[in-house]
Amino acid sequence: MNSNKSITIPPIPAVLLAIISVQGGAAIAKGLFPILGAESTAFIRIGLSAIILMSVNRTKLKNLTSEQWKAVIPYGICLGLMNLIFYMAIKRIPLGLGVTLEFVGPLIVAIFGSKRIQDYLWIFLAAIGIALIAPWANQGIDLVGVLLALAAGGFWAGYIILGGRISKIMNGGDAVTVGMLFAAIVVAPFGIGSGGLMHLTPVLLLFGIALALLSSAIPFTLEINALRQMPARTFSILMSLEPAVAALNGLLILHEVLTFYQWVAVTCVIIASAGATLTTRKALV
Repeated sequence: MNSNKSITIPPIPAVLLAIISVQGGAAIAKGLFPILGAESTAFIRIGLSAIILMSVNRTKLKNLTSEQWKAVIPYGICLGLMNLIFYMAIKRIPLGLGVTLEFVGPLIVAIFGSKRIQDYLWIFLAAIGIALIAPWANQGIDLVGVLLALAAGGFWAGYIILGGRISKIMNGGDAVTVGMLFAAIVVAPFGIGSGGLMHLTPVLLLFGIALALLSSAIPFTLEINALRQMPARTFSILMSLEPAVAALNGLLILHEVLTFYQWVAVTCVIIASAGATLTTRKALV
């Protein structure tokens, strides 16, 4: 009966590890952008992730039911477009701004899924943090980049909702593996058509493998398993840490100095995430 047993990480640590992993991958992607371009970097990330997950999980596509196919295909499409559009956005606007704007998607999920007063408090705090991080004083910010980041946030919201549904009818590893296959199919025309793959070298391929592991294979597997154990709205609020970790990552690795208001924003987001953690723990007991 326990043959299907695997190492299970509690949902809250799983989401936190996923966030840290994504930020490590973001640092690698930043180095690949000038050489390969956003579209090709996204394709390498998604394509290699699909290969890695398929070789590790050995998902048998023939065993999937029609119900699972109908759930996993939209999930994979959202996964691919979310990553592709976000990379295209941060090619035009700063990473911190891109993450902040993209986070509108998960916040919308949290707002519409919330039913208790304390949940609105965490949403409110997270919204304040995001508002403070965003550079509202327009200083030549690329409008197309802003719109792309918001669009990526919309696909992120779809990813959360569809991930929550698919986690109820499909093994987490299989769901991410098949979803990544469809994500790769969606991103392939853009990645190949951009011509960035012409500059690919063995060294860059190794960086691409690390990017695939840190930015896709590891975090998405952690997230799909976390979504099985917590509500989508709680997952969305907890993911508020993403802009905060991005800001800290910029300070420590990229030496981007934060303003006072940005530090206040980080604090608000961390408090919101801690509140969501306490709420989740209470709900899971």
